[in-house]
Amino acid sequence: MPKIITIPETELFVPPDRFINIKETTIKIEHSLVAISKWEAKWHIPFLDNRTEKTNEMMIDYVRCMTISQNVDPDVYNYIPEPVWKEINEYIDNPMTATWFNDQNSKGGNREIITSEIVYYWMIAQNIPPEYDKWHFNRLMTLIRVCSEKNAEASNGKKMSKKSILSQNKALNAARRKASGSKG
Repeated sequence: MPKIITIPETELFVPPDRFINIKETTIKIEHSLVAISKWEAKWHIPFLDNRTEKTNEMMIDYVRCMTISQNVDPDVYNYIPEPVWKEINEYIDNPMTATWFNDQNSKGGNREIITSEIVYYWMIAQNIPPEYDKWHFNRLMTLIRVCSEKNAEASNGKKMSKKSILSQNKALNAARRKASGSKG
């Protein structure tokens, strides 16, 4: 689900002696696997690795990668006020789902460095359609985890009830219809 942000009108001083007028601009952004992939292709570091320090320039560039609006003045990105950055960060951190997990292994954590290619691999391994890479990233990660856990249950000898299988298939079909814009 995209987020709409508004950069207010301002005048910027560009050293040594130039001023730039920035018009109020509304931008639609999307925190998705596509945006992460674009960013990693440019910067050659894993976006999701919190151990990697990201500069202001890198974060401004990530907003560019998230932008799905057309014809945005490039100067706008150089003036994103603090309240708008707060909105952007809240949007990125939003889980975008009501699903939660009872983590028993949360103390140890995972040491694997996650890149966009790893996430695409997980999607392929879980048979998640590629167009889901445009979903809000946190929601996509929840779907990957749900699929992984459900597949683990099935492979551990726990048989799903016929009702559960039908319910799961109905949900998957509805999601595929929605993603493809099909009614049938």
